[in-house]
Amino acid sequence: MIRLILVVLAVVLYLIFSIPVLSYLKNLEKKDPKAAAKKSLDLVRWILGIVRDLAGITYEVRGLEHIPSDRAVLYVGNHRSYFDIVMGYTTVPAPTGFIAKKEMIGIPLLSQWMVQMNCLFLDRSNIKEGLKTILTGIEKVKGGISMWIFPEGTRNKSEDPADLMEFHEGSLKIAEKSGCPVIPVAITGTDDVFERHIPWIRKSHVIIEYGEPIYLKELPLDKKKFPGAYTREIISEMIKKQQQERAGK
Repeated sequence: MIRLILVVLAVVLYLIFSIPVLSYLKNLEKKDPKAAAKKSLDLVRWILGIVRDLAGITYEVRGLEHIPSDRAVLYVGNHRSYFDIVMGYTTVPAPTGFIAKKEMIGIPLLSQWMVQMNCLFLDRSNIKEGLKTILTGIEKVKGGISMWIFPEGTRNKSEDPADLMEFHEGSLKIAEKSGCPVIPVAITGTDDVFERHIPWIRKSHVIIEYGEPIYLKELPLDKKKFPGAYTREIISEMIKKQQQERAGK
């Protein structure tokens, strides 16, 4: 319980005391959007790094060399825990916005930081609004901001982490329309931090692996028709390999 209290306290104090910082960043964004995006990422990486350490997470990052340094990308990952976002933001090399469920926009201060970080809020129950969100994501990628999406649509609670739910094919429209590469991301161990034993936070070893970029336009026709299913298969195989490594230790 102590870890949970420390994590919650760190987040709440950050959100409260960073209110003036948000104002500064919004003003900076009007003059220099790139500088504002970088400073925002640095600050969020700092506080989430503290959260990660308070939670007792040890971690291994793989495949950073697969992420292009000269363009924005679409990260596509499996989703089992709130700590997936923590691990994502503390390891991505450049400004990135997450696509979150629309309910998150109602959380004071946190939602303001999410907007500052170029996060988008997706309403899956409203096709028209969902399309607007995807179109905004396309424009952000074209403007140099990477996006991160969890195509399963919600946290996966299956016993086998490699047993992924179906990917929503529309989730990859950002990459299809912008031409940016898709970076498959496989994360294991995050649900062992919190979700498997709520409300306790426990130590866990997390592996986050960035796979080789996928260029959708270069895929064979049968794969190009269902890029979500294709990417899902790749991520599932990445997870299986991580599980085999864990079992062998």
